[in-house]
Amino acid sequence: MHDRSELILYHAVPSRSSIVHWMLEEIGHPYELRMVDLKNGENRSPAFLKLNPMGKVPVLLHDGVPVSEAAAICCHLADAFPEAGLSLPVGDPRRGPYLKWLFFGPGCVEPAMTDRMMKREAGPRSTVGYGDYDTVMQVLGGALATGPYLMGETFTAADVVIGSTLRWGMLFELIPDTDVFTAYVGRLTGRAAFKRAQATDAELFPKDE
Repeated sequence: MHDRSELILYHAVPSRSSIVHWMLEEIGHPYELRMVDLKNGENRSPAFLKLNPMGKVPVLLHDGVPVSEAAAICCHLADAFPEAGLSLPVGDPRRGPYLKWLFFGPGCVEPAMTDRMMKREAGPRSTVGYGDYDTVMQVLGGALATGPYLMGETFTAADVVIGSTLRWGMLFELIPDTDVFTAYVGRLTGRAAFKRAQATDAELFPKDE
């Protein structure tokens, strides 16, 4: 059995730690939230930098071992708690595509959106890790058009990561306004675990503060 002390999320809103907060709700095991005050630079304190030298959230402590990078944390949680059904096991022929989508979010979707938001010239396609914005969106949209989730009928940690990224992108009009993307994000934000995480964040970080 897993007790409350085993899973501790260093958390701030708004930030990428909301991805892991949602993932923890999907896992369904007790966890602790430890608030990190980004405005006051708590993430740059010596104590926090011991957990993540990058000085960023999220950081998850699992049995005292720190794990950073949102997609890596979600991958770790999915494998560590297989009973939640959010991973595809080693040996399953679908695990390779699942891992591809899990890291497609931070590796392709997020940098493509960020370059567009910052109006940055990405450079020649051959030198850019994600290729180009239009291809990223076409590839992702094509995958989502074939099923309710990235792995067809199976909801996984990859949907938590990419769904969170698309939802953020929609807030800033960085995602094509298509029925495929809108329906996909709508399915994810309708999940009970997502709603629980959002409700907790709203209590901890009221918008009028």
